[in-house]
Amino acid sequence: MSIQIIKSPITRVQLRQIAKERFGDLVKAAVDIEKEIMAIGGELHVDEEVALIEEEKSRGENVWGINLYPDKEGDDFIEFDSMVNIKPNFGNRTRGVDNLETKEKIINIVNKLVK
Repeated sequence: MSIQIIKSPITRVQLRQIAKERFGDLVKAAVDIEKEIMAIGGELHVDEEVALIEEEKSRGENVWGINLYPDKEGDDFIEFDSMVNIKPNFGNRTRGVDNLETKEKIINIVNKLVK
């Protein structure tokens, strides 16, 4: 499975298929909160981050790593846990997303891109 840049909505069915091809129950994703796009399908969040930077000219400080669980709902659908989220120069010292405004942006973008 190659990395896909998602700019228009995909379905949960499509997301489930991607999950089955790679990890079984989850899809790793990198979300650009400025451009409101995401990359999915990579083995590592950093691979998706690099795809966004190289292909879409995203800036690293705007790209956040998440895991999506297509068979789960609500707060369980998105997991905020990625090494690419460690951005001490931008105030994020954990693998999660510490800033609630940034977290909300990510949730809104994912909900817009996954129907």
